[in-house]
Amino acid sequence: MDEVFKALADASRRLLLDRLHARNGQTLLELCDGLAMTRQAVTKHLAILEDANLVATIKHGREKLHYLNPVPIHQIGERWIKKFERDRLVALSSLKKQLEMRDE
Repeated sequence: MDEVFKALADASRRLLLDRLHARNGQTLLELCDGLAMTRQAVTKHLAILEDANLVATIKHGREKLHYLNPVPIHQIGERWIKKFERDRLVALSSLKKQLEMRDE
């Protein structure tokens, strides 16, 4: 999970993930289009995302297509976010019940 956090710490890599989320299965050239980064920089960022298992690639002829793998992000949500969210939801539910009883 450390690799995932390291990969997500960089704004350029998050931008690449956002672009893949918007349209999965892009080539390197498509991902570079409109970015203020060199092709080599994008390649390095994609390698880090692949090492963190956030991006998977498939060769299609001469092209290498990049796909978002949302599983590691989901695991972060399950481990780090949901456990904090649960207490808030219980508190909101309790508050809702108290307010409804008061209104009756």
